[in-house]
Amino acid sequence: MKTRVAVIFGGRSSEHAISCVSAGAVLRALDRDVYDVIPVGITEAGHWVVEDDDPERMVIRDGYLPHVRTDRDPVTLGRDAEGRVVLTSITGSTLGVIDVAFPVLHGPWGEDGTIQGLFETVGLPYVGSGVFASAAGMDKGHMKAMFRIAGLPVGPYEVVSNRDWITNREATLVRVAELGFPLFVKPARAGSSLGISKVRDEATLVACIEQARLHDPRLVIEAGFEGVREVECGVLIDADGIPRASVCAEIIVKGNHEFYDFDAKYLDDSADLVVPAQLDAGTTAQLQRLAILAFDAVAGEGLARVDFFVCADGSIIINELNTMPGFTPISMFPRMWAHGGVTYPEVVQRLVSDALVRGAGLR
Repeated sequence: MKTRVAVIFGGRSSEHAISCVSAGAVLRALDRDVYDVIPVGITEAGHWVVEDDDPERMVIRDGYLPHVRTDRDPVTLGRDAEGRVVLTSITGSTLGVIDVAFPVLHGPWGEDGTIQGLFETVGLPYVGSGVFASAAGMDKGHMKAMFRIAGLPVGPYEVVSNRDWITNREATLVRVAELGFPLFVKPARAGSSLGISKVRDEATLVACIEQARLHDPRLVIEAGFEGVREVECGVLIDADGIPRASVCAEIIVKGNHEFYDFDAKYLDDSADLVVPAQLDAGTTAQLQRLAILAFDAVAGEGLARVDFFVCADGSIIINELNTMPGFTPISMFPRMWAHGGVTYPEVVQRLVSDALVRGAGLR
């Protein structure tokens, strides 16, 4: 019997389309001689549907962003009378037993521990980090606090909660301005650079905060670093359950983009992705060491991408960790591993195998 994999994607977050693109690449990579694959889309309204097994539909073409189809009957995930995890249609018919889930969800209501909690509840093994690590990795404020506790080099930042902004706005603005300018205003629980602004003076600070709050009422505001290099490192669990670090890669933003924003990432090809990053051996080794320490600091499982700034004096600042990094064909995570000799299909196979070995439940 082949292992049946449910690739779950889409979702209610603002990263719905990017999740679809990532899922298309995963669907393309799964070997149908080894796996039975069920594509399960979650619509932007939160309905679960069985999607077409058609990776070509889930690509960005001419600025068009793919979405989960809304013309399908909803399905649910649960356990049958024999204790098996199954997909069930609204008519009550069983659509198939599921052995393992591959959630390619980005952002809240998927990457943040919520769907991981569902998998744990029904006892379904799944790719990636568990409930706690997923939640911690989604919230940039809590993540940075955990990095600090672990002794990792974190830059200056402030967390602005919804209550801070509503009840104590002036004091909050004073506190944030003490970080100095430029600043980066970020939704605490979003990704793909959605809602992020680079703020150079107080005149635009409030507008940028309000813009970020459209994505998340909880914000992280970071001191901006000029003249730094943006470097990333992947972490992947090997066959022995040990986290290994990939080669490092550098992002060099071109054109009119002040930082690696959504358009630069996915739409207008205005960034050079240099793999491997041109770094000396000592710096590379230090980045790889810190990436694994960050992974362990949040109790990561399966995979992660860790983002750093390398300063002109050679010092390193850890920016954030992503427990479900972009899996699109152009994403850094698969590129870094491919350069190290691990192909995209091999990464996918490793992750599914790791999920089956770990299983669900306390571990």
